[in-house]
Amino acid sequence: RLKVAVVYKNLWRIDKMQYNIEFWNALDELVNNSEIIIDRPKGTAHPKYPDFIYRVDYGYLKDTTSMDGAGIDVWVGSGEKKVDAIMCIVDLIKKDSEIKILIGCTEEEKEIVYETHNETQFMKGVLIRR
Repeated sequence: RLKVAVVYKNLWRIDKMQYNIEFWNALDELVNNSEIIIDRPKGTAHPKYPDFIYRVDYGYLKDTTSMDGAGIDVWVGSGEKKVDAIMCIVDLIKKDSEIKILIGCTEEEKEIVYETHNETQFMKGVLIRR
């Protein structure tokens, strides 16, 4: 019986891993079939909070929709232009949550994005690497 339980447990893990692969493949397809609009380039100020300067290019996928009704947000780094992580965030001021796709971000850029979404008490996020 123990062997049967181990087999089922291992099959469940294989299924779970397949779903993980399919999730990242779906994100690849979404990004590859969307135009990336960088409306907040690295070095520019946030439109509502002028003291906040973007340290990584920030934008959205044209003709997509996120939880806030706008396009799906993206952080675009200086590396190879492939989906390499996501940020899952909770915004207590807007009372919403959403994901932000990281594309071509170096480890340093991932750390900047992570810190950006965790530097105030009103927004918190987790970074999930591919």
